[in-house]
Amino acid sequence: MPIAAVGMVNNVAPTGYLPATNAAGGVNAPDPTGSSSFAAVLGGAVDNVQSLKAASNELAVKAVTGDLSDIHSATLASTRAQVTLELVAAVRNKGVDAFNEIMRMQA
Repeated sequence: MPIAAVGMVNNVAPTGYLPATNAAGGVNAPDPTGSSSFAAVLGGAVDNVQSLKAASNELAVKAVTGDLSDIHSATLASTRAQVTLELVAAVRNKGVDAFNEIMRMQA
């Protein structure tokens, strides 16, 4: 059996990141100047983790009560929330490490 080429991989959009939404439920437009602050990006990531966790919890409740017909969606939502949380925690840890390293520098 021949192995097919994996040419479609470049066309796949990342699924672990969902754009942050504003209070009206719409998607926030990206800053055209590219000057968004680190705090804004990290805040958006935390909001994203919270929305992914809420969606995961909702699907988990549906799975337990028997209202969910596709268990794969609950598994994917749970894994997506877990991986995104781990990524945000890793970025936070690196930021704290960088801050501590700066504080150790001598003037």
